[in-house]
Amino acid sequence: MKSALFVTDCGVVTPLGRGKQAVAQGLFAGSQRGIVAREDLLPARAVEVGAIQESLAPLPGAFAVYDSRNNRLMQAVLAEIAAAIENAKSRYGRDRIAVILGTSTSGIADGEDALMDYRRDGAWPPRFDYRMQETGSLAEFAARSLGLTGLAYTIATACSSSAKVFASARRLIRAGLADAAVVGGADTLCRMTLNGFASLEALSKGRCNPFSAHRDGITVGEGAAVFLLDREPGPVRLLGVGETSDAHHATAPDPEGRGAGQAMREALEDAELGPDAIAYVNLHGTATPLNDAMEAKAIADLFGSRVPCSSTKAMTGHMLGAAGGCEAAFLWLTLNPQTNSERLLPPHLWDGVPDPALPTLNLVGRGTTFPPSPQTAMLSNSFGFGGSNMALILGSGR
Repeated sequence: MKSALFVTDCGVVTPLGRGKQAVAQGLFAGSQRGIVAREDLLPARAVEVGAIQESLAPLPGAFAVYDSRNNRLMQAVLAEIAAAIENAKSRYGRDRIAVILGTSTSGIADGEDALMDYRRDGAWPPRFDYRMQETGSLAEFAARSLGLTGLAYTIATACSSSAKVFASARRLIRAGLADAAVVGGADTLCRMTLNGFASLEALSKGRCNPFSAHRDGITVGEGAAVFLLDREPGPVRLLGVGETSDAHHATAPDPEGRGAGQAMREALEDAELGPDAIAYVNLHGTATPLNDAMEAKAIADLFGSRVPCSSTKAMTGHMLGAAGGCEAAFLWLTLNPQTNSERLLPPHLWDGVPDPALPTLNLVGRGTTFPPSPQTAMLSNSFGFGGSNMALILGSGR
């Protein structure tokens, strides 16, 4: 029999706010407070992005070599679950807790600023250290700051990065290489990423409009989320994971949604659930023409038009490597009665104009609720460049 794993605590900061209560309040209200226009990311063009407004404290002196905005985001969310991690350390020992985190941009934004200083002054700024922008910096910093000496590594599979950490951590625990794991991810706004998406003509001209006939591309965002994955009972349980790689194209998804659909089917099989057991799906829903068409087909093929679903990216922007982790946090907040006593679902914000070329989906509006049940299961999709697909099922715990 499979041993149960629980997501015992959660820390989160997104454009919706900082901390579980603030993010939950904005999420269920359908807030777009964090979607703002920025003029410093693209040359001669303003662009709307999902930006975190709250100030972030610098890293302490001992960790100055890691002091990027990305790691500051991780520091903020780790602080929210510090007590749970300390409790796990006392039970298992600091060498038995793994740290598996996902990112795509890491500290590139700080490297960009340092390069501008170098071009202007002929010298790198004193605070800059290359380790700030290394992909592995995120997990290395987190493990060291927590005093953990077990396995620690970063996953970088584009937009599925911080969803895949759940599957990787579960494998480590089942293999006996760890007793618990700190999982999640962080990603930060940077010029390189925005200009890359602009060159692909994938950026929305305004705010993203997922699954609309008028959708024209993504809104990029930033965020971080972190969790403790443990055998100790908690408010939310990890029920199933499904991973596929269809490798259809470097950037475009398989138009038939075969890899995405297979990831969802594998997650359901892993959770020993049928499609009718899923109470809600958090769609990847990037608002690009190809991604939404592919995902709508995959959802309709598996669930029909029954399952309530929404894309939360109109509230946060696409948080890239942090999207999977932050949207797992949205499931955690939805399933946990302490953060969602009214059983509200995250609403789907769009212009309300369906695309007649897409299958009909049950896109939920503000105020939609899910029925009370002792066991509620919800699914979140994360799909990355290169066909890296991840479906994650969480359920009510204890």
